[in-house]
Amino acid sequence: MEVYLDNSATTRCSERAKNIMERALTADYGNSSSLHRMGKAAEDYIRDARKKIAKTLKVEEKELVFTSGGTESNNMALIGAALANQRRGRHIVAGGIEHASVWAAADYLAELGFEITYLAVDADGMISLEELREAVREDTILVSVMMVNNEIGAREPVEDAARVIREKNPDTLFHVDAIQAYGKYRIYPKKAGIDLLSVSGHKIHGPKGVGFLYIRDKVRVKPLLYGGGHQKGMRSGTENVPGIAALGEACAEAYEDFEEKIERLYTVKERFVAGVTRIEGVTVNGKSGRDSAPQIVSICIEGVPAEVMLHSLEAYGIYVSAGSACSSNKPAPSRTLQAIGLPKNQAESTIRVSFSVGTTEEEADYAVEKLAEIIPFRRKFTRK
Repeated sequence: MEVYLDNSATTRCSERAKNIMERALTADYGNSSSLHRMGKAAEDYIRDARKKIAKTLKVEEKELVFTSGGTESNNMALIGAALANQRRGRHIVAGGIEHASVWAAADYLAELGFEITYLAVDADGMISLEELREAVREDTILVSVMMVNNEIGAREPVEDAARVIREKNPDTLFHVDAIQAYGKYRIYPKKAGIDLLSVSGHKIHGPKGVGFLYIRDKVRVKPLLYGGGHQKGMRSGTENVPGIAALGEACAEAYEDFEEKIERLYTVKERFVAGVTRIEGVTVNGKSGRDSAPQIVSICIEGVPAEVMLHSLEAYGIYVSAGSACSSNKPAPSRTLQAIGLPKNQAESTIRVSFSVGTTEEEADYAVEKLAEIIPFRRKFTRK
């Protein structure tokens, strides 16, 4: 039996997304900037994708910029907004458990002379709205807070955060990394007070290498790429038509029968959590109920290193992560687990399990069954 439980790292591309991508690769393969019929066909794919995505967010099609994925979207939001608005101020506020593509971009901006304030989080990974209120100043040009943490599934109060920011400084822009949230929550940026929103295709059963950034109309963002002036000058470079077409299809598909899908995700998650926490020495990091993301569970397995657990499960066809896929192959401890106050030994014994709408209760039960077999054995032979 093969059980893939690493869906926060990447998801399997859906049949619908794959099929439209294949057509754009092999039949309608023109350059969308070309003026002939083949170019027009390619342009139609992009226009159709814009329409599908804009509908899910209730935004205007012109407010979407297609990118190579979540990292570029986050970089464009932070660096692009900072450089475009630096005359108003050079202070930026970011959440304490952001993705590497946010804090690394913030570190770069710090090198350019911007001042970065990071918000602390509690043991569940939640920011403090009061601390946010105190952090926003007259010269604060941007706040960036992820909606769902990619390691522990903490669901940040972004709507309340937007209200706090507007009350303190109406000119401060608000960026939300929604890479683990889009497709799992209904997100309406205009209603929520979000100015910039990042999404990645391969987290929602689209292909890798494509994503988008929502930029509210009239918000100034400096491009990161220059050249032929594609996408109204916001992102030069020949558009990835097959990827964009598949992304649009994946976005539309994610919000079909939405409530049923999310209920199924929570049902599988709750079943897994109930089973795994019956195993001695296994605890959940952060929240695990419906006040957290439906697809992510972070578990600490006392006395067993995460890498040992990962490969032990792999031997049974079960695939999980030792944290974020962007950093799980590096020796440095997780910034997220450090931020929530997890001791080093517990952080090093933490694995992430992440589900998709296709994960079954039987698969969750199989994973729990194998964990119950493996853990006592590995504890016995793991050096203290």
